[in-house]
Amino acid sequence: MTRHAPPPPDHPAEATLRLDKWLWHARFFKSRSQAAAFCAEGRARLNRRHIDRPSAAVRVGDVLTFPLGNAIRVVRVRALGQRRGPPAEARTLYVDLTATEGNRAPVALDLPSAPGLTR
Repeated sequence: MTRHAPPPPDHPAEATLRLDKWLWHARFFKSRSQAAAFCAEGRARLNRRHIDRPSAAVRVGDVLTFPLGNAIRVVRVRALGQRRGPPAEARTLYVDLTATEGNRAPVALDLPSAPGLTR
């Protein structure tokens, strides 16, 4: 088994955190297991790439896109966080890029069927 040498001191390793843990720290999910299950379903995107594993590495500056409730959330990671703190602390971990309520496109809940198809 080979071991990797630590990075040189002038190039510190970039800090990362698991996606499921970050979503839990940022309070998008009530439990880490819910966040992990959500990530495993492949419903999230990290920098425009579909993610299907909870262990995907999140870095400061990454953009996450995921459905939450009846809306699509788009957030930029501002900080990784050390713990799951109160809601005010959790909001400091990201910048919400989602359109404001007034500008948000309505979510179509009942789409018309294609011609020739019945419901």
